[in-house]
Amino acid sequence: MVNNSADGRLTREGIRIHNPSDFAGMNKAGDLAARILDDVADQVFVGQTTATIDDFIRARVEEAGATSATIGYKGYQHASCISVNHVVCHGIPGDKKLKDGDILNVDVTVVVDGWFGDTSRMYVAGKLSRKAERLIQVTHDALFKGIEAARPGNTFGDIGHAIQTYVEANRMSVVRDFCGHGLGRVFHAPPNVLHYGRPGTGPQLEEGMFFTIEPMVNLGRAETKVLADDWTAVTRDKSLSAQFEHSIGITSDGCDIFTLSPAGRFHPTYHSE
Repeated sequence: MVNNSADGRLTREGIRIHNPSDFAGMNKAGDLAARILDDVADQVFVGQTTATIDDFIRARVEEAGATSATIGYKGYQHASCISVNHVVCHGIPGDKKLKDGDILNVDVTVVVDGWFGDTSRMYVAGKLSRKAERLIQVTHDALFKGIEAARPGNTFGDIGHAIQTYVEANRMSVVRDFCGHGLGRVFHAPPNVLHYGRPGTGPQLEEGMFFTIEPMVNLGRAETKVLADDWTAVTRDKSLSAQFEHSIGITSDGCDIFTLSPAGRFHPTYHSE
């Protein structure tokens, strides 16, 4: 290990090992992000615009005395990314109205006392179609397969393998162009958390590592493309895509999920965590 300091230490791979006292800050930031997304559920309905949802999120962040991590990030000017139907991630809020059956991922990152809380979840406007419901359920469950593998002594490859094998067993595909990431007092840091992989590969998990797991799953093929706005990523075959994201910290015997939904609204049909 190298770079010992009051902020923890870095592994050879550049992954920060945080101190036990840092978990409180991450839980506070994650809780705010999760509570905001709980409240977003009532803002998603047929005829609503994603710009209005983003305005709601911006106001909630300000009311809490927190900061949006995305406003101003690489020129981005919104408090959330909202990705509808075949948009995989980084969808830009706009004036287009939601239609019956639209599914959407809302991704929020807030900064509270210097700590970053990053989470996303799925919503539906109107009636959920059977194929969309199955996609959302598989994606939700795949995230928790990855979280189950997140414990000391396992590797990041174990996390990716758990997600990939579950998704592919359900005849869907894992997006490989985007991944989870380390975070803490910064928005993005090592490691890259791949949602596919081989068991036993990659850095070993250690107590004090903070990172996101955020699988993106497509009903069709895994390939994506980024549109001319340089943000919006879509499925190349226009198939539906879904994503769920939690921020976690590795503990002595497993992990602490910083972004659990206080209201039990993490799943769009309000399944419990």
